[in-house]
Amino acid sequence: MSKLRPAQLGPIVGHTTASSARIWIRGSAGDEGADIDGECRTIGVIAVTWENGRRPRRRRVHYFRLRREYDRTGTFTLGEELGLKPADSAPAPLLPDTDYIVRVGTLLLDDPAPEDDSLSHGELAKRLPAAEVWFDDLEALPAEESEARFRTFPAADAPAGRLSFIVGSCRYPGLLWKTKQSDAIFEPLLREAKGQDGRDAARLLLMVGDQIYADMLNRHVPLGLADTFEEFQQRYHSAFGSRHMRRLLRQLPAYMILDDHEIEDNWSQDRVRRAESRRVFNLAIAAYRSYQWVHGPSCYGQRLFYQFQCGRYPFFAMDSRTQRYMDDVPDNLDDNHLLGRPSLADEEPSQLDLLLAWLADCQDKLGDTPKFIISPSVFAPNPMDARSGRAGCGADRARWCEATDSWPAFPATRAALLRLIVEKRVQNVVFLSGDIHCSNIAELSLNGSAEAERLRVLSITSSAFYWPFPFADGDPSGFVHDSRAQGQEDGFDFSAGGKPHRMDYRAWNFTQEDNFCRVDVDPATAKLTVTAFGNQGQVLESGGWFGQNGKPLRAELALAPWQPT
Repeated sequence: MSKLRPAQLGPIVGHTTASSARIWIRGSAGDEGADIDGECRTIGVIAVTWENGRRPRRRRVHYFRLRREYDRTGTFTLGEELGLKPADSAPAPLLPDTDYIVRVGTLLLDDPAPEDDSLSHGELAKRLPAAEVWFDDLEALPAEESEARFRTFPAADAPAGRLSFIVGSCRYPGLLWKTKQSDAIFEPLLREAKGQDGRDAARLLLMVGDQIYADMLNRHVPLGLADTFEEFQQRYHSAFGSRHMRRLLRQLPAYMILDDHEIEDNWSQDRVRRAESRRVFNLAIAAYRSYQWVHGPSCYGQRLFYQFQCGRYPFFAMDSRTQRYMDDVPDNLDDNHLLGRPSLADEEPSQLDLLLAWLADCQDKLGDTPKFIISPSVFAPNPMDARSGRAGCGADRARWCEATDSWPAFPATRAALLRLIVEKRVQNVVFLSGDIHCSNIAELSLNGSAEAERLRVLSITSSAFYWPFPFADGDPSGFVHDSRAQGQEDGFDFSAGGKPHRMDYRAWNFTQEDNFCRVDVDPATAKLTVTAFGNQGQVLESGGWFGQNGKPLRAELALAPWQPT
């Protein structure tokens, strides 16, 4: 007789709405590695066990597939799916702004039929007992390996109330005896997400890149470089299976997007031309889709970028890695594209086209409500080596900009985005980034017209969850603090409405300490508060690694007022 087992990894609470939540797990059939057993099928079993502190009136238990092509991982969207059942009834939507507890387990089934004769959902369901028989078995599984807790988002038509969320990036795995240190920060992060010292509970977690390090040293050093499926698989198992991260991911809706280290350091599309890099890219993306992408919104088909909304607050997660194109015209930055090549037909929009349309649509429908753009690469501040006022020009500056792995190497993409913000008067745009192992905040100013000067644009960078080499990179002195200051000149010129405009910025609250940032949005005061927390859950202070006592790294940033209804 089949026995219900806990998931090998997960559950992870993924994309959540007011009426649904996507839950991810990985099952195990004892066949780790690239050779997935074709005669063993893994099935997920899921049930809501508590709703707002009460037992559900009806025991609804569902089966769902854990697919071989996704490395025996799978998702079930509570409130939207029926699972492996005939479509003879409608799914029961979840309630908005409601606490839920869910249990998930796995079953192993023999399936000696050839894979090209795989059973349909209906045929497979007929071979299984009624799913409800597993309810008590689910509750008997260890909570640490089977239980997920989450709160659904507010309804989209509800007033735009307060919003709190956590943002962070860059979890280096640690070497030898330091692997536990790479996991340590997620314990205080979970405490903070639940609400401490009178603060609101966080609604969601944004993990904005480098959730794994496929290249533990760098791409030029073969040691620790993932170049087989088993090695990519091991990276994810180590990261998502670590004690504190696993506990965090099953208790807070998590939204992830990749950056370079999910593939290799500073990766861009021009490397696909090399056969070996193309092979590694295919392996890396297959693993990424199984462990990160599949539990996200996936609202643009098979594309990796996506959008979602928490209540009335919109988010767009950019794929600034797999669609970046460089070096088509050597030493010419104007032909570099961060979000895909320009579209040649209206019916084939690029990622940039979709982002611009999303921004304009948000401003039209939501007014001045803050709009969050998740950009793994930092929008501002720029590295001192890549600033526009740097001595030297032409090929020399192009090489320096491309080496920074960030927005300075893509002026055409940046100009298009700023042009849309000015011409459509898109108010309260907030960029959320990681990557650089140095957290900070930046306030942008747009000049060239009265309308542009009234726009509020901010950039928040949170990096790294764990990075033990502050001497190697991330030095605050390596970034522009004031783009107008002598020796730091870094204004960016662009055209909007047929007139010349200029972007400048000021950046502060830099820290190299391991950190995550909490973002609080308050419509009553029209303020956005950013607080940096360390790996003990403490509010970080300026001085950081140098042992100096300074001011808390907390900033209240003024936004343009917006209507809460």
